Amino acid sequence: MDPTPNLAPPDSGKPFYGRGPTVLRRTVFFGSVVIVNLIASLWLADLFWRMNFQKAHYPLLAVFVVLNGLLVLGSFHAVFGAIDMLLGRRRSVRITRLAEEITRPLARRHAVVMPVYNEDSVKTCARIEAIYRSIQATGHLDSFDFFILSDTRDLDLWVQEETAWTNLCRRLDGFGRIYYRRRKTNENRKAGNIGDFVRTWGGGYEAMLVLDADSLMDGADIVKMTQVMEAYPRLGILQTPPKLIRGSSVFTRLQQFAMRLYGPLFIRGLNFWQLGGGSYWGHNALIRLKPFSEFCELPALPGREPFGGRILSHDFVEAALMVAEGWEVWLAWDIEGTYEEAPPTLVDHLIRDRRWMQGNLQHMWLIFARRLPFPTRMHLFMGIMAYLGSPLWFIFLLLGTWVAWERAQSNLSTLPFETYVDRWFGIDGVQQSLILTGAIFALLFLPKILAVTGGILHGPTRRSFGGMFRILIGSLMETFVSMLLAPCIMAAHTMMVIGFILGRAVGWGNQNRETDGTSWGDAFRFHAVPTVLGIAWSALALSINPYFAAWMSPILLGLVLSAPVSVLTSRSRYGRALARHGILSTPEELQVPEVIRLADAANAAVDPALDAATEGRRGLVAAVVDPYVNGVHVSLLEHADITAPEQALAERCLAQGPAGLSKNELSELLYLAPAMLLMHRAVWLRSSEGMHPVWTQAVESYRRRLDQPALSEPT
Repeated sequence: MDPTPNLAPPDSGKPFYGRGPTVLRRTVFFGSVVIVNLIASLWLADLFWRMNFQKAHYPLLAVFVVLNGLLVLGSFHAVFGAIDMLLGRRRSVRITRLAEEITRPLARRHAVVMPVYNEDSVKTCARIEAIYRSIQATGHLDSFDFFILSDTRDLDLWVQEETAWTNLCRRLDGFGRIYYRRRKTNENRKAGNIGDFVRTWGGGYEAMLVLDADSLMDGADIVKMTQVMEAYPRLGILQTPPKLIRGSSVFTRLQQFAMRLYGPLFIRGLNFWQLGGGSYWGHNALIRLKPFSEFCELPALPGREPFGGRILSHDFVEAALMVAEGWEVWLAWDIEGTYEEAPPTLVDHLIRDRRWMQGNLQHMWLIFARRLPFPTRMHLFMGIMAYLGSPLWFIFLLLGTWVAWERAQSNLSTLPFETYVDRWFGIDGVQQSLILTGAIFALLFLPKILAVTGGILHGPTRRSFGGMFRILIGSLMETFVSMLLAPCIMAAHTMMVIGFILGRAVGWGNQNRETDGTSWGDAFRFHAVPTVLGIAWSALALSINPYFAAWMSPILLGLVLSAPVSVLTSRSRYGRALARHGILSTPEELQVPEVIRLADAANAAVDPALDAATEGRRGLVAAVVDPYVNGVHVSLLEHADITAPEQALAERCLAQGPAGLSKNELSELLYLAPAMLLMHRAVWLRSSEGMHPVWTQAVESYRRRLDQPALSEPT
């Protein structure tokens, strides 16, 4: 390793994008948002004045200012993204142009790290294999090491991870380049896992590429990112926008299509103003290790969870700390080969949202912290409002219902004198309300209109989605289903916020990425509250006024149909039927990138000679019985002489089987190399008398071929 300092201080050299142009861009963007929101809010206030201000109008107007501001903010990301696209690639701000002229080998060493928690080890190793082979094809493999960082608590999966990693290294000749580590104590979840890596191995690398267990990245793009990192010493984090892949259910295919078609507009619009003050999304990002290690140690927040304790959404905070110290965080919008998978059902999506919501709401402690620059505060604010927007929308609808009920009960009329809108534009209250409604719907659907129009008019994009017809059909279907899903998500997020206020913290679970759909029973249980709420609200709306009920029908219909929509969109067979006709297809489905092909074909982690997933000798049992699995497992442990209590624990496991010990005892036993060797010799050399049947049956299974069923026991 180069002994010279490998990191210039953040104040050396000029910023990639100058301070003056940066301030101008942010002023134009946020100034436009404020002006449009102010006009809409004053328009509504004038309408309320015409309607004779009631008590409910004041909070209704206040909530509208916030909600409409969020709507304008989101819509203008798409508008400015479209403007940025029209300017052309050469005139757009992209930090990756720093790597365009670089042809020399990488000067520093870099790490590719994948934290895992109770994942399918074969599939995670397949992704590592694909990335490994993809980087190898670039000729830069010697500059990278790979780390599988396990926090897995399932003991069987732990052993399977070890065997999958060993097979992977054997097949790829990856020993000394691909590493596996399982933490004994998984303190502070993923942030603690990454922190442990940084403290233990981080000093040997210039930067680390952080992946999720479902992440996949093209090797050429990884090399480009590391070239940018080496070329620009002020760069702290380089985030990529991952695309969703491998969706089989209707729900995930809708997400894939929407993110692939609409996403580039929002990404370009976000990059328009954030520039070097970007954010970190927790994965598919390259991080310079020295400043990350020095500045990004996260403190615990005051109080207990859900609002206090360890920070769950650590990524936003780590980026904020990096920017606050003068390092730049960029969004590499033009990196194409970066992918991830998504939850397959609405239920799984909302379960994941609950964890993300708790983490984002914790940021309320930090948004007004000292020394944070404006773009960092905006990222924290947008992350918080991504979830608080739902309960605010719910409150707005409740207040609107209250106003409609009061108006129906009191038969109030409009004021006898004119308002400003009446005086300047000469329109009545109905026209005024229709104009405001039209403007809101225009802001709501403008991003989709811009994306669809651009996709159709731009030949390469149109062809990549399968043509104009498929873009139109897919966007219409996505819009319709999203309108049905939005009220259910609103209700779910509102319930989550109420739960957090009541002190209900979220646990830590692995993400479900594969399922054959949500059952009807589970759907009605999970969506019971929105369904009942929708029925009751519909009855109230009809009692107020049929026209008001018709106006509220999109919201009420989405609530009432929460369970059926959740079930139908979870079905993989419907998703596959759409895929056969090219509906909701993405460019990555119609023309599969090479790294995805590599991942689909990857099988280095699978070898019948070293397997801990065989029925009858799975996981922990294999680690005791199978000679190869036992050898691999013991080789990864620290060796010491066995003590009397450890020997007694091993003997009890032999006599009572794994079911006779607690999970903590089994975990402790698996960490004891002498005990594991003792048990292995015992199951093969001792008589079956006094031995639990789980061991004798596992030994007996080696006497027959794996593809032959076991003989039935004699009666």
